[in-house]
Amino acid sequence: MSSTNLSLFSQITSILCRNAFGAVVKKHNSDKHSKGINSWTHLVSMVFLHIAKVDSVRDISKGLQSAHGNLSHLGIGKAPSKSSMSYIIMNRKWEVFMDYYFALLNKLEPSLQRKRKYGHQLKRKIYLVDSTLISLCLSLFDWAKYRTHKGAVKVHTVLDYDSGLPCFAEVSDGKKHDLKGAKGFNYPVGSVLVMDRAYVDYTWLADLDSKGLFFVTRIKEGTLYQVIQVYEIPTHEGEVLADQDIILDGPKTSKVYPKTLRLVTFKDAATGKVLVFLTNQRSWTAKAIADLYKARWDIEAFFKQIKQTLRIKTFVGTSENAVKIQIWTAMIAILLIKYLLNKAKYKWSLSNLVAMIRVHLFAKLDMSVFLDEPYYKRKPPPDPTNLFQQVRSF
Repeated sequence: MSSTNLSLFSQITSILCRNAFGAVVKKHNSDKHSKGINSWTHLVSMVFLHIAKVDSVRDISKGLQSAHGNLSHLGIGKAPSKSSMSYIIMNRKWEVFMDYYFALLNKLEPSLQRKRKYGHQLKRKIYLVDSTLISLCLSLFDWAKYRTHKGAVKVHTVLDYDSGLPCFAEVSDGKKHDLKGAKGFNYPVGSVLVMDRAYVDYTWLADLDSKGLFFVTRIKEGTLYQVIQVYEIPTHEGEVLADQDIILDGPKTSKVYPKTLRLVTFKDAATGKVLVFLTNQRSWTAKAIADLYKARWDIEAFFKQIKQTLRIKTFVGTSENAVKIQIWTAMIAILLIKYLLNKAKYKWSLSNLVAMIRVHLFAKLDMSVFLDEPYYKRKPPPDPTNLFQQVRSF
């Protein structure tokens, strides 16, 4: 069937691997007690929620009903009703969507690789570690306790720098410490972890070092240490103020991490701020260490993108299961969008691409043409001089 006979949304959901999803559904037996809405219909409905950025289960139902004949192309028999959507959001296991995200990521990963802005000279995997907090109303989400009068969930994330997508994520209540989330992922030997100083725990850093992992972070203020070696700064690394080998000198830290560490002091030319980086990598240039920490901005950008472009700051269900389903389906939706972004010849920004898709969601357009040439190119007007010559010759 010609792609021009399919809606843009149908072509986007065709990227979803049905075989991989079927295996996940079988593993969790998630179609049992489905109340007429199977797992695939649920998945497509949630992707529609995020891309269309609708506000409620009623909007999901009415929005899909408006598609009429396009539903068969989505693999859906009929649009789910409001009551059925409310039931399955509360009762279908959120682990189905988490497992499918990683299965789909594994399938699409070769198409997601991008050129590194920083650390391109390193032949190692680079992981960016951070978490983000999503505020909730405690009176509605009473399970998500964070402060006395405030609720929240925290998304602990390990971002693969080469794809710009999470290779690990965990959704917890807002009280869970960032460090506990970071410990949940098994990092490949020889890889590099880039993280802020919230993750500075010298027992954990010593454990990473013993496993053959490298880390780049910022030293905490007030940390006691002793300088044992000072290195000369090359003239071409003008932003680097100091490069030193140190050993920790605190009564506890010196015991848990007795090995030599490296301290790089760097002045950001754009902001004028002086940053002090801590690492166990002692052979790379000081500039390379500073550049690696700049790569950490990618995970901040990822959190900003997913919060601003998808439906992740407000939720269509109030149970813990419903919130986790919505967060994991947002991961699936951002994976699809990044796949399209990498495939397109036109230089889209992610927010503009999502906005344009949202406007043309059920329009019957060729997706490849839409991605490569989104705007109509007018033909230049005829040259009046040339036209006059043609009239004279006639």
